Amino acid sequence: MNNVYRLRKRLGRGGAYLAALAVFIFAVFPVYWVLATALRPTGEIFTREPTLFPREITFEHFERVLSGVLIPGTSFWSFLSNSLIVTVGSVAFAALLALLAAIAVARFKFKLRSAFIIMLLVIQMVPVEALIISLFINFFHLGNALDLELVGNLTGVFVIYVAVALPITILMIRNFVSAVPKELEEAAAIDGASGWTIFWRILMPLVAPGLAAASIFAFITAWNEFLVAFTFLQNNTGAYTLPISLQYYFGAVSIEWGSIMAASTLLTVPVMIFFLFVQRRMVSGLTMGAVKG
Repeated sequence: MNNVYRLRKRLGRGGAYLAALAVFIFAVFPVYWVLATALRPTGEIFTREPTLFPREITFEHFERVLSGVLIPGTSFWSFLSNSLIVTVGSVAFAALLALLAAIAVARFKFKLRSAFIIMLLVIQMVPVEALIISLFINFFHLGNALDLELVGNLTGVFVIYVAVALPITILMIRNFVSAVPKELEEAAAIDGASGWTIFWRILMPLVAPGLAAASIFAFITAWNEFLVAFTFLQNNTGAYTLPISLQYYFGAVSIEWGSIMAASTLLTVPVMIFFLFVQRRMVSGLTMGAVKG
């Protein structure tokens, strides 16, 4: 009986490993194929008998993306700088606002507090694509009324990215603030610590994992976003972001798949760097934030 039990246990464990391996391959293979296509010569990309590994490795597509000028006066580095400015800026600003809002929701009791939390959940379920027309019209008229340029530059895109990131960020950070015992803050106040000291020395280190976990989702959403940026930036090609630049590889006669795959590969590099920077805090954030709601 013991041998049968051990055999069943080993078979079950082996099946779990095989299932995990299958899921891993299913998730990673598209990423590998993008990179492999970016490293293939143009003639090999359109062959009728594709191979799993490139027969010949070339960096011509990466060179074209990095050195080529898709739009007169605008290069890849211009697209990259625009994406970094609007993404990092919106994530940092949204994280600051969300942290303050999460502290208010978790620590203070006020009217319609539950309604506010429910409203955040409802807003999170509404796709931004359904609001794009109304947002454009409102930003256009608001900019004219306030004498601000909210359409045609990165300002309007920045505001929308912050608004989109706020609901999920507030909800995630709120769990961490709620998990911090109030006695820690009260003890620090009795010892003479100021409000800023309590916030920076006690609350901030404990909430930092949740802040990192929320920031990675906000970063990926803003970094890969196309529709809002393309709609609001209009003909201002100097303010275009990286996702918008990909459309210029789709020609009227042919599609430059090698350049598209190379640009897509380069598009993932900043996300990977940001993820590696916050991965430790993100893992602890995802586990700790699920303990208390």
